[in-house]
Amino acid sequence: MKIDFIKLKQKLDLYERLMRLDKPIGILLLAWPTLWALWISSAGQPNWLILWIFMLGTVLMRSAGCVINDYADRDFDPHVERTRNRPMAAGLVSKKEALVLFSALSICAFLMILRLNKLTIMLSFAALFLAASYPFTKRFFAIPQAYLGIAFGFGIPMAFAAQTGAVPTVAWLMLLANIFWAVAYDTEYAMVDRDDDLKIGIRTSAITFGQYDILVVLACYGMSLAILAGVGAALKLGLYYYLGLAVALGIATYHYSLIRGRDRDKCFKAFIHNNWFGAVIFGGILLHYWPATSLSLRAFF
Repeated sequence: MKIDFIKLKQKLDLYERLMRLDKPIGILLLAWPTLWALWISSAGQPNWLILWIFMLGTVLMRSAGCVINDYADRDFDPHVERTRNRPMAAGLVSKKEALVLFSALSICAFLMILRLNKLTIMLSFAALFLAASYPFTKRFFAIPQAYLGIAFGFGIPMAFAAQTGAVPTVAWLMLLANIFWAVAYDTEYAMVDRDDDLKIGIRTSAITFGQYDILVVLACYGMSLAILAGVGAALKLGLYYYLGLAVALGIATYHYSLIRGRDRDKCFKAFIHNNWFGAVIFGGILLHYWPATSLSLRAFF
């Protein structure tokens, strides 16, 4: 059988766009809270196999989430300026192709999880349900961004389960902090599409909060950092950790300067910039645990 490599490459390019591998911000927003949990749950000495499984799983599940999101929104995306050229919206990828790709990505992620303990495997079913159901919450839930926060933060309890075999209270507090963070950054994202979303009837936090959208974004940043500060106090984390939170507060303040005029491009810039919010928090965690992490690295290599 002769293979048309040009058409194959074109199709793979479409699948890459459908999985948003060309736009890694979603992977990063999913990865940072998972890394927070992997380091805190292991006191700075993560099992390196578990780390690689979670990082690869992050890429696979974010990609699967993008595919099922576009499948769910296939009738809405053509009417939104920012999404009308996505592969499914443009009719370049079929519904069957999308479902097969989502299933393949999910199965690959699950096969990796099978190397971990029973609790982590059980939690993975909840993670899959969250990822698959989130896109449909925009039909009926006034703040689907909160649901997204659970889905994007579920790597936290899974990381604790994989490292320790249990999910302590601190893990759920970190998940709560991630929910507030997700409401903040995804409201910034929703502010970009607010006019289009109003026309087509999709529910978002930007629409629900209305004129109070900016105030709620700032409050959610504040709640996220306050909860993480409480986690630090409970675990007796040191100065570096709180310096990371302080820098994150500065980043949130910068985001206010971007979104206060509700300019679409600046709101999108603020959303993208949340990568640094998650990164500096992880930086503080990493520096706090660096002596233990460096010993673990030397032992590994």
